[in-house]
Amino acid sequence: MAFKNFDALLVLSFGGPEGEDEVIPFLENVTRGRGIPKERLKVVGEHYFHFGGVSPINGQNLEIIEQLRAELSRRGHNLPVYFGNRNWHPFAEDTAREISEAGHRNILVFATSAWGGYSACRQYDEDIARLHQAHPELHFTKLWQFYGHPTFVRLMGDSLKQAMESLDDKALRTTRTLFSAHSIPTAADAAAGGHEDAHLYSRQVLEASRLVAEHAGVETYENVWQSRSGNPQTPWLEPDIIDRVKELHQQGVTHIVCVPIGFLTDHMEVVWDLDTELKAECDKLGVEFTRVPTIGLEPRFASMIVDIAECISRGTTPPTLSTISVQGCTENGVPCHTDCCAPIRPRVTE
Repeated sequence: MAFKNFDALLVLSFGGPEGEDEVIPFLENVTRGRGIPKERLKVVGEHYFHFGGVSPINGQNLEIIEQLRAELSRRGHNLPVYFGNRNWHPFAEDTAREISEAGHRNILVFATSAWGGYSACRQYDEDIARLHQAHPELHFTKLWQFYGHPTFVRLMGDSLKQAMESLDDKALRTTRTLFSAHSIPTAADAAAGGHEDAHLYSRQVLEASRLVAEHAGVETYENVWQSRSGNPQTPWLEPDIIDRVKELHQQGVTHIVCVPIGFLTDHMEVVWDLDTELKAECDKLGVEFTRVPTIGLEPRFASMIVDIAECISRGTTPPTLSTISVQGCTENGVPCHTDCCAPIRPRVTE
């Protein structure tokens, strides 16, 4: 049994190093064109070196792929699944060549991001456009984003509910729930979605947090941001999660429940920024810390991806609980609309 009009699925992701000797070359790929000195990259890569130079993201994506293959097989679909990255091996360009040589032509693409915005959506469209330019015989169709999909909301909500149910009534009175996602420059967020639908990324994160909190029965929560980088003078989305935890501690909060809403799996921004740096700050303050699990390695997550792929094959729209229109369904890297999630280019001064 085959998908109508599609003969392969590409999992397209960011990539990550798998050894200390790969950290700097990987970061050079990530920051290409920005003129960042190698010595600065060594500082930036400190968190990778803390884990022997190994990012968890490739291994976690391979787990997702195995679950996708199992789910496709369970449903009787004969759809091969391929893996390609933007910044490290296996590079998407090499994977596209492999796909073409295997004789596939119509490719579904699952980009490992739930969100709009340049780096979360438009840059994947650019990746797809680059692959199509190199292999015009390949036709790519990117799966819809899923931040408001009932399965995504349910999985995240169930994890949060379980974490809250582990606390007694006394602890709950001084506990605050924080939904955390990757910060981006405020100018980039303002451009996300284009002038017709600005702040798409942050609004999607806030909307998903609301849906998850409602599912879990959590009435009081906050949205915070993490993992900012670059020039400290550039405004980014705030509040920063560590800064906010310090403020909450002064207000009498004794327990933090952190929901990594912005991340599919426990990759570096989770295991370092949350499980290492944030946990250390909580320990220093005497604040209890509970980190809700990510849901990308849940078999039901892979089932959701197959559900979305089946919807595209049938020409139907995936279900969504969100009140914000789902963006990101593009073919061959064509934007959703003019200027959608366009990159913010540095201002040139004379």
